[in-house]
Amino acid sequence: MRERLAALTGAAVTALAPLSGGDIGLVHRVRLDDGRTVVAKTAKPGGRDTAEVEAAMLRHMAAAGVPVPGVVAVEPGLLVIDAVADQGAPDAADLARVVAAMHGVERADYGFDAATVFAGERQDNRPVTGVAAPAAPWPAFFAERRLRPMAHLAHDAGRLDRATLARVEALAGRLDRWLPARPPAVLLHGDLWAGNVLGDRGRVSALVDPAIYYGHGEVDLAMLTLFGGVGRDFFAAYGARRPLDPGFFEVRRDLYNLYPLLFHVKAFGGGYAGQVGAILDRFGA
Repeated sequence: MRERLAALTGAAVTALAPLSGGDIGLVHRVRLDDGRTVVAKTAKPGGRDTAEVEAAMLRHMAAAGVPVPGVVAVEPGLLVIDAVADQGAPDAADLARVVAAMHGVERADYGFDAATVFAGERQDNRPVTGVAAPAAPWPAFFAERRLRPMAHLAHDAGRLDRATLARVEALAGRLDRWLPARPPAVLLHGDLWAGNVLGDRGRVSALVDPAIYYGHGEVDLAMLTLFGGVGRDFFAAYGARRPLDPGFFEVRRDLYNLYPLLFHVKAFGGGYAGQVGAILDRFGA
């Protein structure tokens, strides 16, 4: 790797240290002889190569004004990004400011111009068209491009039984009962849990490991609560900038969190299948 890094960055590597958080790929902090410190991300042996996709996502977010690590260089199988200060969680108000600003970036339709990745899994971002697209395009997109594909991946991995897969399919066909038909299509980080938020002296230094597309902003808000990441202070500050519609906490949060929970079933199994089952029970699937 040292030779590849030197060729890409134009500087020799003086130190190379592994970083935590490499469940999907391998991550190293790299010191270069020109004084720079960067982060190198590579795929694990046999894993999906997401380097160029992640670079494209980071560049799109940066162009939209979202704080993300700068892309230093990329080639197949190797992404080099700027090292960013990470001194703990930022203040809730500053995270709310950053997320609300990101959700202020809109476009006309849901999805993205290319496939992206969620925790290493391919995300199909094509619009839902033809017979499959009802009068409610957002519930159709979330069903056909998120819930159903991830449920099938979990089933194919042997960690979601056929009966639960059928229940997810049934719920996906009824999402228009609970999700808004045409919410604004805003820029989503897509994998916005606390571990992907870096802070420095109370400020957000960067959002990392994106899974971007354009969709309902509540997708990000839901995931921020999934592992206990944010609380009342965040939502008060976010709501002052972008008021929440009624029903998010009571209804839609659980529906949106089915997607990351299904990924966790696929990747880890265990108790995550029980969480999926509890949500399906709640919505009568």
